Amino acid sequence: MNLTGKQKRFLRSEAHHLTPIFQVGKGGLSDEMMKQIGEALEKREILKVSLLQNTDEEVTEVAAAIEKTVGCDAIQIIGRVIVLFQPSTKEKYQRISSRLPRVKAN
Repeated sequence: MNLTGKQKRFLRSEAHHLTPIFQVGKGGLSDEMMKQIGEALEKREILKVSLLQNTDEEVTEVAAAIEKTVGCDAIQIIGRVIVLFQPSTKEKYQRISSRLPRVKAN
């Protein structure tokens, strides 16, 4: 999904008050964690993932791996925290994507 700057800014403001619900430690990313991130994104649409001090993983590599596996967008990386967004496929969970600024067609 290609997001515009205005859409990313809106999503960053929505994610500001959130606390990370997933933590990547020295075990790194597992298939089970990827599955759980995908399920959480389906219900929440936006979430934060933090990398702990003891991990050998790089933040950009983790973000790229999650984007590729789950099919979401990493809209922001601050320090060791990644903000992820994926619009929900179920209408009842589309609280954020329904308010996302639309792209104007020329």
